[in-house]
Amino acid sequence: MQKPLTAAILAAAFLWAWPISAKTPDNKPKPAVNAASTSEIAEKQSDLGELRSRIEGLRKDLNANEENKADAADRLRESDRQISRLQRELHELTDQRTQLQNKLKTLERQSQELEGTLNLQQSQLEKLLYKQYLRGTPDSLQLLLNGDDPNQMARDLHYLSAIALTRAELMGEINATLDRKKSLAADAQGRADELLEVEAQQQQRHAELEKQRKERKAIYAQISDKVNAQRKEIGNLQQNEKRMTQLIDRLSKILAAQAAAAAAKPKPKPPPVEDKETPNKPVAGEPARPKPVEANNAYEPVAGGNFVRQKGSLRLPVRGAVSGRFGSAREGGGTWKGLFIRAGAGSEVKAVANGRVVFADWMRGFGNLLIVDHGDAYLSIYGNNDSLLKQVGQSIKGGETVATVGNSGGNPDSGLYFEIRHQGQPVDPMKWASLK
Repeated sequence: MQKPLTAAILAAAFLWAWPISAKTPDNKPKPAVNAASTSEIAEKQSDLGELRSRIEGLRKDLNANEENKADAADRLRESDRQISRLQRELHELTDQRTQLQNKLKTLERQSQELEGTLNLQQSQLEKLLYKQYLRGTPDSLQLLLNGDDPNQMARDLHYLSAIALTRAELMGEINATLDRKKSLAADAQGRADELLEVEAQQQQRHAELEKQRKERKAIYAQISDKVNAQRKEIGNLQQNEKRMTQLIDRLSKILAAQAAAAAAKPKPKPPPVEDKETPNKPVAGEPARPKPVEANNAYEPVAGGNFVRQKGSLRLPVRGAVSGRFGSAREGGGTWKGLFIRAGAGSEVKAVANGRVVFADWMRGFGNLLIVDHGDAYLSIYGNNDSLLKQVGQSIKGGETVATVGNSGGNPDSGLYFEIRHQGQPVDPMKWASLK
């Protein structure tokens, strides 16, 4: 009679121990730590830190040079930067708020599941107690003196022992469930407190942003005539383009040095990419081409792989009317080195392809400027943004929102200035993107 009872005890013990040992408090398996991957992450962080340090030095040099040449649009610089910073913080807080709300929903669902489990366990316990009540608590000696069948008596005692064992197990499970519910309740309260704090920060940033926008509007009203006059000055546009070219050249050298260091490591090298665009770049003094009719872009970028392989199928960063075509004459002298896409303020600017942010700051003539490295010496450039939502070193996917449309840098129209460059030279974006 002892063997079935022993087997029942071992089975019950195994079943009771299983949930505890197989799951973490979050009901998820605990990941193993890989020493090799940890080393790789540390190496990548070191490379990223070096990149950020070098680009920060480049940014400071750029700012120092800007200070030497006063421009009416420079009075808007700090306002443009503050608006961009506040917008980025609001964007991050919104993401954090969404994550907290999703976590609270998950905790609520887990709590409901535990409530169902607890009700089931309590129901089972009630049934066991009722069965035990019907059987009573017989005394072995009394049963023997009553002359009951010894075999029946053994079966009854075994049955009652099994009921007692199961009852003890259920009591343990109920206590564990109650502890889990208590832990979930505390976790939910903590997340709710965090959510309230995030919402308070959002309200504060909204108020600061509104104040900053009013200040910028007032400044622009004071200097708008001077800004517009300077934009039309002969050579002013060329100076802005020259600063852009110098920035791109220095960025390209930094990226080339980093790529060379990476290539020196034992990693497979990608096949060389032939540049087919450089011969078509605009040349200073080239006759102005007739102004093309504006076309409308109704598509948005999507995640993609190798940048070069997507030539001809890329989507432009923002929806809107495409004007200021590459190579056409530009007011103030020179020709367009990219595109200007008219779009409403606040519209989402999306990365045209996978890459990494290598510049995110204000620059004279281009306002809040974002530059993305796509590898193989290809860069995409996004200017005149209202806000920059990504920072230097961040990896991004094609179709990911990286900025919002605006008219920073003293631009009179709301829209996005967009360029593609290869080895520092501008190429026609319309040869890479499709409007169909």
